[in-house]
Amino acid sequence: MFFGRYNCALDAKGRLNFPAKFREGMGESFVVMEWIDRCLFVLPMSEVEKLSEKLGADELMDSWEITGDLFSTACEVTPDKQGRILLPAELREYAGLGRTVAVIGNRSHAEIWDAETWDARRAAVTNEERARRLRSLHL
Repeated sequence: MFFGRYNCALDAKGRLNFPAKFREGMGESFVVMEWIDRCLFVLPMSEVEKLSEKLGADELMDSWEITGDLFSTACEVTPDKQGRILLPAELREYAGLGRTVAVIGNRSHAEIWDAETWDARRAAVTNEERARRLRSLHL
């Protein structure tokens, strides 16, 4: 399970020191792809397979358009000895990543956000709205 937030620096070559706690759960190599709201989706290979199966289900007849869009942006990354992963320029551009990024855990996956974008997104949700959302989940 992935949870928490880590602020990380993105170097000039597009390398990101991926949090050690997340590297453990991701495995030797993992996948990074574009996701909604201009963030990057980071998945262990086992979750990529689950996502692929779910999108390939019979009830999702139009899923080929979605899968082509998603999986064409995916890249497999393997952390180097310092724990850095290389994010391709296309993915960095899509997510609008600046020098500081927020790597957040979200249950079965992690997300990579530009830190300012993530902070603004969080600030836009009031405590009352957050409470309403949680209550709607019947927690």
